[in-house]
Amino acid sequence: MVNLYRDTGVVLRTHKLGEADRIVTLLTRRHGKVRAVAKGVRRTSSRFGARLEPFGHVDVQFYTGRTLDVITQVETVDAFQLPLVADYQSYTAASAIAETADRLSAEEGEPVLKLYLLVVGALRALAEGQRDSSLVLDAFLLRAMSYAGWAPALTECARCGLPGPHPAFSIAAGGSMCSDCRIAGCVHPAPEVLDLLTALLHGEWPVAEATLPGTRRDASGLVAAHLQWHLERQLRSLPLVERRARETTAPGQ
Repeated sequence: MVNLYRDTGVVLRTHKLGEADRIVTLLTRRHGKVRAVAKGVRRTSSRFGARLEPFGHVDVQFYTGRTLDVITQVETVDAFQLPLVADYQSYTAASAIAETADRLSAEEGEPVLKLYLLVVGALRALAEGQRDSSLVLDAFLLRAMSYAGWAPALTECARCGLPGPHPAFSIAAGGSMCSDCRIAGCVHPAPEVLDLLTALLHGEWPVAEATLPGTRRDASGLVAAHLQWHLERQLRSLPLVERRARETTAPGQ
């Protein structure tokens, strides 16, 4: 039927509609961001209410409505929400990922396949719990900014392109700056901070995971500032992200 279509997507957020319904915002593989009504999902008898929680990766059938589409079928692809809601660090990182994806996919119905794949990959990494959640979040944010055309200059001057590394960094100017181009308000991150950002952007996980907690905190601050400068507003979820490094058990203990 022409009024039905199917897609896979990640649930970014939900909010209540009436007494029993929800409006669900999904980032889908082929249709980009979709806002649709899930009827009756807040009733305990709902067949698929639990599948439409934030961070769920689902296969969904939609009916094209006049204003909002309607969800008619849901099947779970990956239940990312189960391990994520059980761990505060992972949950707050996943919330920041979902909010960023929602902001970067402003136009509904506009395909954003690369962003969808970035979101799925980041949520899968968080759910598996094998990597530090803060590193996973920052890697996602850097790659999402690259997708949006906002990648910070890390290995060259943001203004003249002179190969670096350079000691100055300006959020307003777009990243690293050489001594000739640097402007007022530049910060001077340690070289290992820029090395970490470069490693996260390119997926060099052995390099990223060898860094110290202080380096990670400084890198996270630059990533958050750079993202919010380009979004021109603060992400509500970022201040809630827990950046504490996970405790590890030494070999033999």
